[in-house]
Amino acid sequence: MATRVIVLNGGSSSGKSGIVRCLQAVLPQPWLALGVDTLVDALPPSAGIQVAGDGTVSVGPQFRQLQEAWRAGVAAMALAGAHVVIDDVFLGGAHSQGEWRAALAGLEVLWVGVRCDRAVAAGREIARGDRERGMAESQADLVHRGVVYDVEVDTTHTEALQCARTIAGQLRS
Repeated sequence: MATRVIVLNGGSSSGKSGIVRCLQAVLPQPWLALGVDTLVDALPPSAGIQVAGDGTVSVGPQFRQLQEAWRAGVAAMALAGAHVVIDDVFLGGAHSQGEWRAALAGLEVLWVGVRCDRAVAAGREIARGDRERGMAESQADLVHRGVVYDVEVDTTHTEALQCARTIAGQLRS
C-alpha cells in the first residue's frame, strides 16, 4: 500500500513547516499541507486553547472536540485519494499519536519525528516573533514522549531540504 499520509510531529519552531514546504517541492505528486496552526487560526477565541506567559499550552474540551472533527476531515481527504502532510505538535505525546492513529485507520502513514535543540528552537521562536516565548523550550521533549516514529530528523544542523529528502526516501509507492 502506498503512503497517503505523512505526519510530522515536533515542538514549536522545530522546523516542521519548512520541511513540509520542501516535501511539497521534492515529491513527484501533489501533497496537501495541513497543520495544527491552520486549525488554531480557524478557531474562535472561545474555543478553549490558552497559551500561558511561559509558553505552556493548555487545551479544553471545546478544542479537543474541534480537533477530533479536524482529524476526521483530514483523514477523509486522504481516504478520498489526496496525499496529505500533517504538521502537528503532540502536546499529549503518545496519547496524541494514538488519536491520530485512530483517525487515520486504514491508511498507510509515515510517522516522522522532527527534533531540534531546544536553544536553537528558542532562538527561532524569538526570530519569528509570532509565538509566545517559552513554547519551543517547553515542547522540545514533551511532544516526543512515548511517540513511535518510522523516521526522525533533526533540524538543529540539517537544512529542511535535506530532512525532506530523508523523509521522501522512506515513502512507500
